[in-house]
Amino acid sequence: MRHFRLFYLIGILLLFLSLSMIIPALWSFIAQTTDRLAFIKAILTTASFGGFFSWYFSKSKSRELSIAENFTLVALAWFIAGVFGALPFHFYGVFNGSFIDAFFESVSGFTTTGATLIADVESLPRGLLLWRAFTQWLGGMGIIVLFLAILPRFGFRSMTMFKAEIPGPIAERVVPRVVETARRLWLIYVSLTVAQIILLMICGISFFDSLAHALTTMPTGGFSTYNASIAAFNNPAAEIVIIIFMLFAGINFVLLFRLFRGDFKITRDPELRFYLLITGVAILLVTFNLYMRTDGEFLLLLRQSAFQVVSIITTTGFATANFDAWPHFARFFLLAMMFVGACGGSTGGSVKQVRWMLMIRYSFRELYRLVHPSAISSVKLGEHNVSEEILRPVMAFGFFYVLLTALAALALAFMGLDLETALSAVAATIGNVGPGLAAVGPMHTYQVIPPLGKILLSVMMIIGRLEVFTVLIIFLPESRNIWLKALREND
Repeated sequence: MRHFRLFYLIGILLLFLSLSMIIPALWSFIAQTTDRLAFIKAILTTASFGGFFSWYFSKSKSRELSIAENFTLVALAWFIAGVFGALPFHFYGVFNGSFIDAFFESVSGFTTTGATLIADVESLPRGLLLWRAFTQWLGGMGIIVLFLAILPRFGFRSMTMFKAEIPGPIAERVVPRVVETARRLWLIYVSLTVAQIILLMICGISFFDSLAHALTTMPTGGFSTYNASIAAFNNPAAEIVIIIFMLFAGINFVLLFRLFRGDFKITRDPELRFYLLITGVAILLVTFNLYMRTDGEFLLLLRQSAFQVVSIITTTGFATANFDAWPHFARFFLLAMMFVGACGGSTGGSVKQVRWMLMIRYSFRELYRLVHPSAISSVKLGEHNVSEEILRPVMAFGFFYVLLTALAALALAFMGLDLETALSAVAATIGNVGPGLAAVGPMHTYQVIPPLGKILLSVMMIIGRLEVFTVLIIFLPESRNIWLKALREND
């Protein structure tokens, strides 16, 4: 058992997580807030477990992981990050002793979902507010990708781990070496975060609020330091800045890397064009629906529509208006956008634009084949033919995504929730969006969900963040055999 390398790497992860907690803890000590003791307990607990695992299983650190072990490690890492990331909330007593609630909040942070159980966010000390934001920032580009970037000497080198965590059907590299790719992706991520902090401060937002909201914009997370979310600022300039950075966060980071190098040919990318087209059309449709059904001024409605459409389609989840009170068409349209998502390879969640493009073209190809059974046709993305090796998992992803959404919504309905709440709660969690409709709308929290439902939705958040397959793979016999083999091993 001591040769089980998964636990050695989990130990390294926990040590890093304990170091991450030091950043908000320092803010607590400097500001002399009441959450200092909670952070001390959380840091010591997390570091103790991490230190024990990395020491006890150190004999295994040179052993290579199998493909099944790589996927198991990624899925396990997110569950464990959720458990230990909940400790600051739990020790502070945010949820009156309910660890399930603390786990839900932590998972919502790391998966960049933004669904919350905290009714009065403004009552929290700033250390915990910063930790909420920081969990989303860490989870946005990915915990494992971060380890690939800064901790390769501990064994985080696998391309399989990189593929398991990067959102989208194709995990592209920007350079041949996966470690260097991870570093450059994180460099872009950090640069955009810093740029947004500066621009928000120029718009008149305080440093703390600029920091907290930049940390949750780039990962498309949506946690805010205010109960009213971005609406609390009532600052059109700040809203425009956030819209721009949400749009950036929804673009494939490989394209952003090329843009940073001065390659403006990325505008020819078919997925980017589709993403911008869908977003633009959605803004116009929602704006005109609001204009026809409400008494608001056109420019104000356009501003609100643009913000909410971009927030939902990029799965960020910020709010400048109570969109659950909008006309039925706009509400339903935003619900539909929860199933669309941004580009593959972005920090956004949900199905992703590229998958929709491929599924639509694959379906039309099959219709064509019904009429012309002997014809040879292929699915193209831009000028490139898409192989069946890519199309098969895309179609399988769509099937599992719909199946899991339906089953989870049925489970919540069985627990007594109305259909609108149940369906939107699942859509908003598996899509990593955050706010849903009805009882889980933007002006409400997820406290209406029973404890078992919170556990279910926590699992859905992780499944959505890891693109379904990474979590489902751990239920295959090959993954189960990992644990049986480990138990049979001895020193």
